[in-house]
Amino acid sequence: MAMAAASTTFLSCNQKLFLSRNVASSTKMAALFFGNRTISSIIRCAESSAQTKAPLHRSNVFEILEQRGLVDSITSPNLRASCSSQTLKVYCGFDPTAESLHLGNLLGLIVLSWFRRCGHKAVPLIGGATARIGDPSGKSLERPELDLETLEKNAIGITNTITTILNRSTPDVGDDDDDDSFMVLNNYDWWKEFKLLDFLKKVGKYARVGTMMAKESVKKRLESDQGMSYTEFTYQLLQGYDFLYLFENEGVNVQLGGSDQWGNITAGTELIRKILQTDGAYGLTFPLLLKSDGTKFGKSEDGAIWLSPAMLSPYKFYQYFFSVPDSDVVRLLKILTFLDMNVIMGLEAQMKNPGYVPNTAQRRLAEEVTRFVHGQEGLDEALKATEALRPGADTKLDWKTIEGIAQDVPSCSLSYDEVLNLSLVDLSISTGLLESKSAARRLLKQGGLYLNNNRVDSEVKRIEAEDIVDGKVLLLSAGKKNKVVVLNQKHNLW
Repeated sequence: MAMAAASTTFLSCNQKLFLSRNVASSTKMAALFFGNRTISSIIRCAESSAQTKAPLHRSNVFEILEQRGLVDSITSPNLRASCSSQTLKVYCGFDPTAESLHLGNLLGLIVLSWFRRCGHKAVPLIGGATARIGDPSGKSLERPELDLETLEKNAIGITNTITTILNRSTPDVGDDDDDDSFMVLNNYDWWKEFKLLDFLKKVGKYARVGTMMAKESVKKRLESDQGMSYTEFTYQLLQGYDFLYLFENEGVNVQLGGSDQWGNITAGTELIRKILQTDGAYGLTFPLLLKSDGTKFGKSEDGAIWLSPAMLSPYKFYQYFFSVPDSDVVRLLKILTFLDMNVIMGLEAQMKNPGYVPNTAQRRLAEEVTRFVHGQEGLDEALKATEALRPGADTKLDWKTIEGIAQDVPSCSLSYDEVLNLSLVDLSISTGLLESKSAARRLLKQGGLYLNNNRVDSEVKRIEAEDIVDGKVLLLSAGKKNKVVVLNQKHNLW
């Protein structure tokens, strides 16, 4: 690999070396990961360990994706045969428009992972350049422009998320334990030195304006009151050239994307056909993540469902999937998990039986997706918090357990003296858990008011010293869902 490759970054993936581009400078990032080792020595090490291995074709990935409902369109029927006859390099783009990937990006990682499981190579592409333009696909307005510092921070954040998730789901690559099944690249590395005149000469003359205007993403915007800027109009050529560059320089022959990316993907396959005069470049789109009623899946009352634990806790992530309706759960098990189809069909059959325990399928969905995104440690954290927040749970609450869930439920701060000897009815009102004393008394009679997960039946119950967990905190619950954490002001978590 040439030393002159721009912005080269090295990522340590399960103690193995992967050559990858990132937005940060090569010097900074190489120092971050490898201390004082010279870049040239690392390159030699990476080159010597990157020998091509015999592909592990366990099964035809296209047939798996098709069976699970993960194929919307393909650019050529030849892709099906290629999935069995050769080792493919497959890429999917992720523009760093936010600090974290969200649930809408998860399908891209799932499909990349299926290709890896079937012996192919995955290339997640960070859109460090294209994010400066903004993809108009599916947007009614032009994206707000992000400053360069924010873009770089976002790119590093989503690179870390992608690397962590794909490292964790590394397939069995054999006895040599050398996993080269994915590498993360950044398209800013080849765009930053590309001059406009060179781009127009190399790419622009092959682009037909009529074809570009016929793209669905363009037509919708041109018909709107806002219209479309020339900058956005050129986005499809930038993404198209990405595919051309990766095909020519990295041996990438398949591009993946959501169904709204069809126009951008075909722009790439057309450029490859016209400029390189060759076939063998394929595009595959998967359906957008929608609910059974056609509305967008991946939003909660609090906003987007982020994949980074720094922006959304594993507990809240788990709860989102645990709460999906029966009408969506089987389809989501097929497209968002790697469970065997027989297992999924078994859960579907159970749901129709009279003795079915509600939310069994949802629990399995939440466990599988949380484990994929946050790992076993994240799933254990989510399960522990779920149990701790369940009224009547046998889990003994302690300060650390409540500390782990305090950011996921409403909280308020009161002094120790304010809480001690206060009636539970008054505390429920002062914390905002309930609106009135009559509502509190009514809930008490119905058996729905809990203190530290223990049901309270007496209207005259007052807070005692032993009720304040470790002298720092207590948990109030009104029914199963409404909760509040009461913190001693001296131990305020915020």
